[in-house]
Amino acid sequence: MKIRTRYAPSPTGRMHVGNLRSALYEFLIAKHEGGDFMLRIEDTDQERFVEGATEIIYRTLERVGLKHDEGPDKDGGYGPYVQSERMKTGIYMKYAKELVEKGEAYYCFCDKERLASLKTEVVEGKEITVYDKHCLSLGKEEIEANLAAGKPFVIRQNNPREGSTTFHDELYGDITVDNAELDDMILIKSDGYPTYNFANVVDDHTMAITHVVRGNEYLSSSPKYTRLYEAFGWEPPKYVHLPLVTDENHKKLAKRGGSTSFEDLMEQGFLAEAVVNFIALLGWSPDDNREIFSLDQLIEAFDYRRISKSPAVYDVVKLRWMNGEYIKAMDEERFYEMAKPYLQRALTPEVCTEDGGKASDAGKGGLSHEEETVSRLFGETQLRKIAAMVKTRIEVFNDIEEMVDFFRELPEYSAEMYAHKKMKTTKESSLEVLAEVLPLLERQEDYSNDGLYGMLARYVEEKGCKNGFVMWPIRTAVSGKQMTPAGATEIMEILGREETVRRIRKGMELLQNA
Repeated sequence: MKIRTRYAPSPTGRMHVGNLRSALYEFLIAKHEGGDFMLRIEDTDQERFVEGATEIIYRTLERVGLKHDEGPDKDGGYGPYVQSERMKTGIYMKYAKELVEKGEAYYCFCDKERLASLKTEVVEGKEITVYDKHCLSLGKEEIEANLAAGKPFVIRQNNPREGSTTFHDELYGDITVDNAELDDMILIKSDGYPTYNFANVVDDHTMAITHVVRGNEYLSSSPKYTRLYEAFGWEPPKYVHLPLVTDENHKKLAKRGGSTSFEDLMEQGFLAEAVVNFIALLGWSPDDNREIFSLDQLIEAFDYRRISKSPAVYDVVKLRWMNGEYIKAMDEERFYEMAKPYLQRALTPEVCTEDGGKASDAGKGGLSHEEETVSRLFGETQLRKIAAMVKTRIEVFNDIEEMVDFFRELPEYSAEMYAHKKMKTTKESSLEVLAEVLPLLERQEDYSNDGLYGMLARYVEEKGCKNGFVMWPIRTAVSGKQMTPAGATEIMEILGREETVRRIRKGMELLQNA
């Protein structure tokens, strides 16, 4: 039988990395065996529906390369592919009534007051209200009278209270649960909509889904699914329950933490392909401990039997490292095009507004000397040189601004930065070096990196010292930072003679007043 998997998200907001992992694994399971990957939108929970969330689902799947073979926009003969549209066909009520006729489900007319009076039980550490099957004993005439009178009702699954139910999971094996733990879950709600669990079973069967992939928090619901399949006489799909994704403190990864959705990661400057690679390893590992995979390589290597049952840690440090490796391997032109907006934002002069705030505006008059200088850095050549400086030093694109903002304006810094034990520099020696190289820099015509380095190399040789003894105070003066993406001469090439000289003078003034 051809493998058919489905990703069935609810349009409730941004796509959490746990949901994206489910989509990725479903895609890989299907494609590894040459099967079909389906997109189904589960929008029957109207209270949680978020406007625009369906578009986010499409946009996210497209950006990460998970192309569906069937879905709302690609009819493969199993549509509709949106649950609210499927509901209009009457499919869920039809199958619910079929179960009622078989005695596997029943109408329940209990009101809120009666339900509130029911006793609670502790199941798997959670306190739940267990329905007492009160309406199961209603006679056919009473049921028909209630329906004719328009009395509100739900349809409940009729689960046995004796014996046990066993289901099979591809990772966990056979799992047996006492039927006493199975509540008579609602299949059709009072508004006529199917519950999530019931719609899942009906849709997965009628859409010929062979493998159902979901988080292991659904293990406790699987016996109820199994009993529904048995009640209908249907063959259940293969279940693959994925391990929990936790944070660094081994707590369940929150969905509303501000950094755990795919769009959050994109806004932080991560690459889609790096995120996919990282998420693939949240619970799965290849047999050769390899870590860097393209999507095509994942399709070839993915064996769902190697998915772990242990929780997977969402390690941000590792994600940043992996993203950095992808950036290092990027084609130079692609990197530049992606880095350019970040560079432009980082280098745009900040101009004070009338209310005292700041606004990026390089085009208005009244700019300071620093801002006028930076406005000249917007040329393509300069931007490309700065991009080349940061390419091997950043892990995410958002790192760029803090790394290059000194080009825009020299930051405030302490004279103590000039004292460096390893370089054997002091504030006094640094002032001496700056005073001696200032006239050399003022006369220097060739402000290319090679020209500047050659001139300073001759100065170092004449002075009889090491490179760092000279380059450290110069780099400190022209950048105002301890860490920079390039050396002194590369920075001065970008700044040009006028701005370099101005910054050297400012460094000397700082040292003289220290």
